[in-house]
Amino acid sequence: MFSQFKYVKAQTIDEVLTYLGDRDRCVKILAGGTDLMVLMQRNLETPDCLIDIKGIEEMKRLDFVQGVGLFVGASVTVNQVTESKIILEKYQALGQAAKTLASYQLRNRATLVGNVCNASPGADLAGPLLIFEANVHIASLDGRRVLPLAQFFTGPKKTVLAANELVTGISLPDLSSGDQSLYLKQARVKGHDLGIVGVAMRLTLDQKFLVALSAVAPTPIRLLELEEFLNAHPRTPELATKAGEMVQKLIHPISDVRASAEYRLLIAGVLVKRAVTLLTTREAN
Repeated sequence: MFSQFKYVKAQTIDEVLTYLGDRDRCVKILAGGTDLMVLMQRNLETPDCLIDIKGIEEMKRLDFVQGVGLFVGASVTVNQVTESKIILEKYQALGQAAKTLASYQLRNRATLVGNVCNASPGADLAGPLLIFEANVHIASLDGRRVLPLAQFFTGPKKTVLAANELVTGISLPDLSSGDQSLYLKQARVKGHDLGIVGVAMRLTLDQKFLVALSAVAPTPIRLLELEEFLNAHPRTPELATKAGEMVQKLIHPISDVRASAEYRLLIAGVLVKRAVTLLTTREAN
């Protein structure tokens, strides 16, 4: 049963920020609500005020500007991401990851920004956003700031976001033609399950690898050391095998109800090897 709360259908960002700036209230933002409503039903979250942002025009932005990049507003749903032609063409890993998130019905409600702000270590969309070097757009009554996504997560379910701040969207830089990426995920069952391990990998036009993993650390992570290794060695048939072995030395996953740490290490190695093989084979063709 839900505790009592005030519901506000906000029309402007300033209206939302005014409520967030009220230190006497516990205010929560409602976009998709796929995580928040479950927590509220269990009384794990008991806000005084719930601010619905879906009616704010700026939050609905999903646009691409040549030479600048992509902007995804805070109320853009995951299904909108999966159906975006520009995302499927230029940001392949993000489109692939979005299609693995939950069910079609939940993706109609869930938002990309919500998936990031929930800050789950296994967030499907965080890995692809990390390899595309995404930025988080944050607003408060004190002004606006833009922060690299790599600096946004601080721990499981924790971010740098202050109580009076709102994420208005996420931006990704434009990519060169020929930039390739993919997302691979292992889950307990095919379909609607959270990932045991997720691997996002990108090979840029100038032959530089970018790699991010989810569900193997307290937060989704870029593996800079693995990137340096891949970028320092020729594309031989052995490179993928060595990368798969190396990733197991760089991550320290936990055991939980979904998988043991040992299994996560094994799967991480398998997925990294597969990702390197697929990208280098695709590039060669």
